[in-house]
Amino acid sequence: MASMLTSSKPRIVPPLDATFAPLALSNRAFRAAVAESGAGVSLVIGLERGDGTISRYETQVFPPQSPEFECNLPYVERLVKTLLWARGGWKVYIGGPAEIGQYITQTYSPTGARAFDTEVMGRIYEKTFTVVACTADEVPAANESAVSLGGHLEGCRIGFDAGASDRKVAAVVDGVAVYSEEVLWDPRNHTDPQYHFDEIMTAMRTAASHMPRVDAIGVSSAGVYVNNRIMVASLFRGVSPEQFEKRVKNLFLDIQKEWGVPLEVVNDGEVTALAGAMSLEDTAVIGVAMGSSEAAGFVTPDGNITNWLNELAFVPIDGSETAPADEWSGDIGCGVQYLSQQAVGRLIPAAGITLDEKLGLPERLKAVQKLAAEGDERVIPLYQTIGTYLGYALAHYADFYDFRHALILGRVTSGEGGNIILQWAHDVLAQEFPELAKKVNINLPDENNRRVGQAIAAASLPEILQHGA
Repeated sequence: MASMLTSSKPRIVPPLDATFAPLALSNRAFRAAVAESGAGVSLVIGLERGDGTISRYETQVFPPQSPEFECNLPYVERLVKTLLWARGGWKVYIGGPAEIGQYITQTYSPTGARAFDTEVMGRIYEKTFTVVACTADEVPAANESAVSLGGHLEGCRIGFDAGASDRKVAAVVDGVAVYSEEVLWDPRNHTDPQYHFDEIMTAMRTAASHMPRVDAIGVSSAGVYVNNRIMVASLFRGVSPEQFEKRVKNLFLDIQKEWGVPLEVVNDGEVTALAGAMSLEDTAVIGVAMGSSEAAGFVTPDGNITNWLNELAFVPIDGSETAPADEWSGDIGCGVQYLSQQAVGRLIPAAGITLDEKLGLPERLKAVQKLAAEGDERVIPLYQTIGTYLGYALAHYADFYDFRHALILGRVTSGEGGNIILQWAHDVLAQEFPELAKKVNINLPDENNRRVGQAIAAASLPEILQHGA
């Protein structure tokens, strides 16, 4: 089974990762092999979310009688994994050969290899995760929804961006940032939700002190949010399940009560994409924020935001059997290990750089950026490797998102390394995916927007129904 996933060698090999096997290539090779066989049969995957909206993905696989049938299983499993974290869903329809449906049902079960994914999806949508094995004709029709969000700049607004290693806040008056700051914090290791509440309120009060009033608050934060409620968020991994239900899930609703103004909470990846659409004055934008984790968002060609999850940190991009494992889900080859501070930390030894083992990931990244600023050539292959990852990841994402612009943000892109990452991503598209290179513009904002742009974009999220006094 693994041979089908790793059969396509990349034209550009990451300098520090010779075993990298891009799923963007293996998926294309698989589809080409099925097409060349002339015997492909339909496989339709449907994903139903909590509000009844449904995403649908159609492909072709080898028929049950084919000697290549076993190659279907890793292809479909990685496809389901990608669709779950890109689109989201508590119910997954596998419409096609019964053997594939049985395999996915077993794999995505409380006792299967993807128990983490099933548990989290059930938690997000507050329903029991279910796989429905059926025929292709029995998969429901697509039923998508999208809303216009953000872009509201009038009045006095607070924009707050909750990262895993720092929190950013901006005071925005009629679209102009009159104050912004970044403060280091450590939300993942604190067990008392009062810490999170106090830190967020302190940041907001600081921003408020630079404006005559507060009319609205917009929040950009890692995690999954439904109606301003926190469903899943790595920022609160240290909090017990009981305390999460009691004090975390409604944290931002409690904060809104304190301020008494419109407040909107959106996943930080969506705000990244929104920031891109606002700065580019265009639509069809995928945003990728390379920070403590990988955050992503999508603004449709119509200029709207969907109700998809877009949690690309959990989307696999590497099909190698030796790919690194995500510390949270336990799965291998997922984006968080390639497009975040975790990637930097993982590649430091391979680059021949020795740092104090007691340093956390943010401090390790700062050390690498300091070396880059000093002209230390050891960091160059590290950034080239991440740029290669990014290029192949964007090609993979293009199978599921219709975008013309890729906006790349986050602390990993700060300093000299950002330009190297961008150049190598460009090179991957040009050499490996020329059709995408002609269509997609990869954009790296200026240094200021790269660091605090999300907080400013977050400020534009809420609509002010009645101007504050």
